[in-house]
Amino acid sequence: QVQFVESGGGLVQPGGSLKLTCTTSGVAFTKYAFDWYRQAPGEEREVIATISRDGWAAAYADSVKGRFTVSRDDAKNTTYLQMNDLKPEDTGVYFCKGGPGNYWGQGTQVTVSS
Repeated sequence: QVQFVESGGGLVQPGGSLKLTCTTSGVAFTKYAFDWYRQAPGEEREVIATISRDGWAAAYADSVKGRFTVSRDDAKNTTYLQMNDLKPEDTGVYFCKGGPGNYWGQGTQVTVSS
């Protein structure tokens, strides 16, 4: 019943851009903040960006600040992560998390390589 689906990942060259989408169902989307996480190969999962319940406030990890932008569209039950000036160290699986039980999606792979 509760489902998060991340999409938009792929293979890009350094300096390129991607826009990730997390579409949700089965939750009262407007009641919750949402997070984006990244898990690099062999590393722990870390939070990359957070957007508040009302969409007015956002926070970013230092490693992506100034390059990534998080947003949400309540009418579509969807949150987005716009990623610009991608670097090889951005490579990993990206997840969204939120809802009353801190649900996770299955993740989408982002690979930045020349």
